[in-house]
Amino acid sequence: MQQDLQIIQHREECQWVSFEISDRPGEVEAEPAFKYIGNVHGDEPVGRELLMRLANWICDNYGKDPLAKLIVENVHLHILPSLNPDGFSVRKRNNANNVDLNRDFPDQFFPINEDLSLRQPETTAIMTWLREIRFTASATLHGGALVANFPWDGTDDKRKYYYGCPDDQTFRFLARLYSKSHRNMSFSKEFEEGITNGASWYSIYGGMQDWNYIHGGCFELTLEISDNKWPRASELPTIWEYNRKSMLNLVASIVKLSMF
Repeated sequence: MQQDLQIIQHREECQWVSFEISDRPGEVEAEPAFKYIGNVHGDEPVGRELLMRLANWICDNYGKDPLAKLIVENVHLHILPSLNPDGFSVRKRNNANNVDLNRDFPDQFFPINEDLSLRQPETTAIMTWLREIRFTASATLHGGALVANFPWDGTDDKRKYYYGCPDDQTFRFLARLYSKSHRNMSFSKEFEEGITNGASWYSIYGGMQDWNYIHGGCFELTLEISDNKWPRASELPTIWEYNRKSMLNLVASIVKLSMF
């Protein structure tokens, strides 16, 4: 790692740790902040592995690769490899209280998850994080499909159809950027261009993606990065190479977008 690049660990809450990569970590700067979160579902571990590889790649290539340098010097990048370590440890989707964390956020359409005493500690920690840092954009990494998903994730009548948010065109741009940079996501036969509006795919309520956008002003994508939730360890380098350019380009894009 270059001497002038620092990576700091923080937020040891709910048994998880996040990383901040920046040329001035821990400081408030007039530059966009981006976060990646993996392993929201305990049985979807590929994102966890890719985010560790991403952190290492940026640190190893700072000073050598223009894209790594651009990100380090112009973005505050936060990486949370595993939101759900309890679920990961037992290879199950839900957390230790058997709750799906991607259904535990307050919902815009229906009065669910409004009781603070019943909200999961992982959910509360994410919500606190959004109050502390004004993230410009973010993405969560999931498994089980190969597509870039964007809001809205549900509809007000629980029916399945395309239901775009006010910034639909921007979200479509970000989703396309990820898909087109990927080795084969954009060639999907199931999803045109490798992207989908959440509500037109299948509706969910209490999801992190919509909550981030509504309450944090954060443009979040839900990235399904591997058809196979539990690939062999030998397959991870290939999956990383397929997603590496997409993950880097998505972060770098907010530097250009923030200029307008």
